[in-house]
Amino acid sequence: MFITDIKRVIDQVSREKGIEPEVLINTLKEAIISAARKSIGPRADIEVHYDSKTGDVEVFHFKEVVEEVEYSDSELTLEDGYEYDPECEIGDSLGIRIDTEEFGRIAAQSAKQVIIQKMREAERNAVYENFIQKKGKIINGIVQRFDRGSIVVNLGQAEAVLRPRDQMPRENYKRGDRIRAYVLDVLEESKGAQILLSRTHPEFLVELFKTEVPEVAEGIVTLRAAARVPGLRAKVAVSSMDSDVDPVGACVGMKGNRVQNIVQELRGEKIDIVQWSPDIARFVCNALSPAQIARVIIDEDNRSMEVIVNDEYLSIAIGKGGQNVSLACEITGWHLEVTSEEEYSRELKQGYDSLMKLTGVGLSMAEILFKSGYASVLDISEADIEDIISITELDETQAKEMIEEAKVILEKELQEKEQEKEQEKEQAQAQEQDQDKEPKDDQDIQEGEDD
Repeated sequence: MFITDIKRVIDQVSREKGIEPEVLINTLKEAIISAARKSIGPRADIEVHYDSKTGDVEVFHFKEVVEEVEYSDSELTLEDGYEYDPECEIGDSLGIRIDTEEFGRIAAQSAKQVIIQKMREAERNAVYENFIQKKGKIINGIVQRFDRGSIVVNLGQAEAVLRPRDQMPRENYKRGDRIRAYVLDVLEESKGAQILLSRTHPEFLVELFKTEVPEVAEGIVTLRAAARVPGLRAKVAVSSMDSDVDPVGACVGMKGNRVQNIVQELRGEKIDIVQWSPDIARFVCNALSPAQIARVIIDEDNRSMEVIVNDEYLSIAIGKGGQNVSLACEITGWHLEVTSEEEYSRELKQGYDSLMKLTGVGLSMAEILFKSGYASVLDISEADIEDIISITELDETQAKEMIEEAKVILEKELQEKEQEKEQEKEQAQAQEQDQDKEPKDDQDIQEGEDD
């Protein structure tokens, strides 16, 4: 009999592979049915009953009672039916108990192959179901091997891949090293679940804070946003549900021990923890810390903001390679343009001077137009009449005249620039001609001396 100690095997495989017993039992039934049909015939109606308490397996072959048998694997005569049920009638279906030893060696081998195949499928499904629940979480593993720049990580039940783009810069591992990473995705493929890890994703930083800061794990402190330049710098915006809890202080920890643990895990990546605020201007000022902000100009329609800082804080606000302002843009969701007060004052003067070329536009009117986003005659020439009316006290005729005058001034300025270019071009050509003449004069002098 090819089915022995079934209950023990099912319990052992279920325990070692993490597969539900019901899945293994169904696999066993499918294998027995396959083996029975190999032995009896493809039309055979087979039922398998498994006793989960004792591990006993019973196999029944159902045949229909007919007057004349056409298919021996699914039909039998009334006379043959009387051997199993003396009271049977034409049309009855009789379940005949069969011994699995009758299946033969080929059928048994077929059943074994089905069981192995189904168990592999069940194991793959179990691995996928287990790790799909860990997607978005931090997981620990051991470096198994290296494959074309990727790190293959042993997670115990499965292997995962840390691709080159998901690895921290200047981070080196060797086989056997322990590694922590963020489960980026779990893909269900024919060969099994493919688990993708990341150490560069912003959510890895978020999950590390949940691990290190109890207030974050408990939901008292909320991480509103996170952005990273992996290995170099990161920003996280935090807020508190409890007015008595300082979210920044909670994340930093006593003597900075909490954030320092995260910094060490990220190989020295500098982390700025900033206070989130529903007031976007205040939030932006916090996000650009440690730079001190002088003023901000908000363009809500385009979700952009011009940030003016003291001259000495310009480089701090922008950061090395633009990292500070770039990360601030990411966590606030706004486009930020950082300008020094000196540059802003120069732009302001240029804007006022340009606007005051228009008839009837004095300093106060220029200020109103400039603060409304019209920083030059060019902006006025492209404006809508309704917009000009809405921000000034001009009527429709005056607004239209202002726009038309702006177009005339702009056209005149363009013509003047073209004339300047032509003059510069002529001067350059004249200089080239003078330079071409000089060598000839020298040559004539030399020839005269030779004579």
